[in-house]
Amino acid sequence: MLRSQLDHMVGQILDYAPNTSDIIFTVGKKIQAEVDGELSDIPVNPDPGKLKPWQIDCIVECLLNRNMKLYEDLIKTGSCDLSYELRGRSRFRVNVFNQKGSLAIVMRKLSMEPPSIEQLGLPEIFYQMAKEKFGLILVTGATGTGKSTSLAALIDYINSTQKKHIITLEDPIEFIHPHKKATINQRELGIDFDTFASGLRAALRQAPKIILVGEMRDRETVEIALEASETGHLVLGTLHTSDAGQTVNRIIGMFDLAEERLIRGRLSESLKYVVSQRLLPKKKGGRVAAFEIMVNNIRIRDLIINGEQGEKTFYNVIESGSTYGMITFDQYIAKLFEDDIITEEVAMLNGSDKARLGQMIDKIKAKRGEKVSDIEGLELDLEYEKRITDYK
Repeated sequence: MLRSQLDHMVGQILDYAPNTSDIIFTVGKKIQAEVDGELSDIPVNPDPGKLKPWQIDCIVECLLNRNMKLYEDLIKTGSCDLSYELRGRSRFRVNVFNQKGSLAIVMRKLSMEPPSIEQLGLPEIFYQMAKEKFGLILVTGATGTGKSTSLAALIDYINSTQKKHIITLEDPIEFIHPHKKATINQRELGIDFDTFASGLRAALRQAPKIILVGEMRDRETVEIALEASETGHLVLGTLHTSDAGQTVNRIIGMFDLAEERLIRGRLSESLKYVVSQRLLPKKKGGRVAAFEIMVNNIRIRDLIINGEQGEKTFYNVIESGSTYGMITFDQYIAKLFEDDIITEEVAMLNGSDKARLGQMIDKIKAKRGEKVSDIEGLELDLEYEKRITDYK
């Protein structure tokens, strides 16, 4: 397949579904696009019908474009990552992978320009995060929850307001940041550096004030990130964890038991913020982000050093830390329900502590004058005691 043919196909997909977030090519299915969290078949001309292995191979060959590093990754690890741009329209983060003896492709649509904090409606604390001079800031969540997008908005704000040198290490480069007040050098895994750990180690010799690490996948990367944050750099990174407490435990779990005390101490001093994200379907279509925000204070530092015990948990400290800008997923989700952005069902499906979230939602419904229970027809049985006496 020629590049012009692929461009024409992707252009048709975007014309048909402008709000596409992902394009999927897999054997046995028609070309599909994900819009607002749901997949649908996309008609293109000429229509390839249900895709066959050779058709996927042709698209892959066009995407990889004789890049031997990508072919090597695909053969060795079963998948490879790259970027693709439809000139003048959109950019994509592409993953090619093996499945059931054939190849499949997922193309995640990216913005042509980095988003702003205002455009994404991110919490106000992001402005505070941008003012940090050193330390470690982590944005976490499952794949596809917008971690990289939130970090791109944070970098864009710093770029617009501070005269600093910023280095990003990405896999692949997702948002192209133009030089504004800051100077930004963006490096791509497999092209500009071979591993995140080596790229991060090299960055320490490249005089940055801020380093963005696309993904902290292993112990070595985390260890160098801690070292960088301890030596006056602001390090921004992502982890695939579901909430703030799990993020801390995940990092500690990467190290040997003999090192645990040391790592807990280092992490308690370096970690500044953990922001976890989830995407929820909105009532009127589209999706909205829910956040959990943890800010390192005396109580959080104590939990990192000594661990969770009884009622002393990250959840409880975050829940009572609104003064510091902290909020749990359940509190944020309850506010989305209160503002009539999401349904009660969506709220309960995405909560962390469903019992606590249920209580919050019941209070909101009671305040609105709505029923908080489906139980009806209960009456006080005034004759109960008399019947019991007669029975005896």
